[in-house]
Amino acid sequence: MKPLILIIEDEQMQAQILQYNLEAEGYRVKHAPTADEGLLLIQEYSPDIILLDWMLPDMSGIEVCRQIKANPDSKAIPVIMLTARGTEDDKVRGLGVGADDYVVKPHSIKELIARIKANLRKSGIGNIELSYAGITMNTETYRVSRGGENIKLGPTEFRLLKTFLERPQKVWSRAQLLDHVWGTDIYVDERTVDVHIGRLRKSLNKDNKPDLIRTIRSAGYALDKDG
Repeated sequence: MKPLILIIEDEQMQAQILQYNLEAEGYRVKHAPTADEGLLLIQEYSPDIILLDWMLPDMSGIEVCRQIKANPDSKAIPVIMLTARGTEDDKVRGLGVGADDYVVKPHSIKELIARIKANLRKSGIGNIELSYAGITMNTETYRVSRGGENIKLGPTEFRLLKTFLERPQKVWSRAQLLDHVWGTDIYVDERTVDVHIGRLRKSLNKDNKPDLIRTIRSAGYALDKDG
């Protein structure tokens, strides 16, 4: 699955241009015209990166960023501030509340896409090699190992593990896992997630290895060695 980008931008034309160009690059895109809707979409979809406008009708982008970074479930998501405010003080203020990058309007689409790719790489999204707590995955050769021993996974279990490895310790709801692993345009019952988590556990925990997949009642699952 290609990374999911959330655009929080109230200018419809600007959002449409961004969405068109990002989808042309192969990204999945969601758009929210207000801060409140953006925060709801973050909870629902757990995007891989957020493009956040500074000036929104219901709340400043600064406050939105502060809320994103204060929430344990979303604080690891890279946030790129989009703004016409280009003074040094404004940049310091944006970065001071946790923004990962800052792009001044008007900006070139090429530059923005380059910033998106750089921030995704920094957060582990799109990296060829992923690892956590002795589990290693190569997304190019599709090889997975734990403690040096190769593990065979089905396609769905591979995508599930990739999602976990990209954000270790993050709690994923079943709905979020469905969106990230199966896609938003496919209907799959949430109980299907439990079935594939069980298969992934069985493959990872061979030879009585400790279970690294934590089940959080009424919330979902996390890959967590401290669980």
